[in-house]
Amino acid sequence: MASGKKRGKQTVVFDNPPVLTAWSAVVGPKEGDGPWGKDFDFIIDDYMFGEKTWEKAETKMLRETIKLTLSKRFFTPEDVELLLAGDLLNQTVSSNFAARELQIPYLGLYGACSTMAESLVTGSMLMDGGFFERVVAASCSHHYASYRQYRFPTEQGVQSTPSTQWTATAAGAILLEAGGTGPRVTSATIGKVIDMGQTDMADMGCAMAPAAADTIKTHFDDLGRSTDYYDLVVTGDLAKIGMAAAEQLFIRDGLVPKPNYSDCGVLLYDETQGVDAGGSGCGCCAAMLCGPLLKKIVNGDISKLLLVATGALMSPTTSFQGESIPAIAHAVAIEM
Repeated sequence: MASGKKRGKQTVVFDNPPVLTAWSAVVGPKEGDGPWGKDFDFIIDDYMFGEKTWEKAETKMLRETIKLTLSKRFFTPEDVELLLAGDLLNQTVSSNFAARELQIPYLGLYGACSTMAESLVTGSMLMDGGFFERVVAASCSHHYASYRQYRFPTEQGVQSTPSTQWTATAAGAILLEAGGTGPRVTSATIGKVIDMGQTDMADMGCAMAPAAADTIKTHFDDLGRSTDYYDLVVTGDLAKIGMAAAEQLFIRDGLVPKPNYSDCGVLLYDETQGVDAGGSGCGCCAAMLCGPLLKKIVNGDISKLLLVATGALMSPTTSFQGESIPAIAHAVAIEM
């Protein structure tokens, strides 16, 4: 039932669409060596980024990305009313510690790799509701920090599988403002948690693919749009195996024919970089969005983008206990 700003089951349409007025992407060495290196704002020389730990490096990467974004509008942290951010580490410590130093009013979010979309959805709703006029949405991940928590310490040299995804060392930040010129967040679909019983932590793409397909179908159904409405629908981050699974679900549901669909986990790296199935992590779709994708919108290559960020909502503890992997996907429509 549609009422007010709500459309259908899970979608909201913004009467006063927030404007993306500035954005930045900072990435690690491997991401900088990939096919989109020239489209990122800054490539760090090494994974420590001048800090003593990978976790501190991740905090610094997020903090500097936010500051760089604000500097493009000649703002300081004091000019921002709200920071929405999250990451993969326990209790979202990278975002918490970045917010500690920035001293911006802060709401920490966790949606695993869907966090960038979650922050954009939340920020846009708060702004369209008239509560704020200047909000930063951001997320980050660090390959080695996340592997220490979720997988095996890299020092052990454990052999990866072809379905494993490479957690991106990357951060993205977007400044949303109530006025100005630039792309706008016009609508968003909040996803449901979907769990098809997948238990293999080395194949998160297949665990997340049903959530992506469910959210995309819901988005089109709620808004009554044809599947070719967007110039590009991009998921993140299913990588090669998850993307193939999603495409089969799209065929079943009559959705998104090629070439209108791609995935951030497939796009971020090339096949020579040894990343197995492809990229993942909060920073993967954040960097792709704040780097090449928004650049394509500004340059006029595309004018309507649907970002569908996906997240695997498990923890090491639940996996050790034999739990399956719940997943979620949130869709954000960005239009010029």
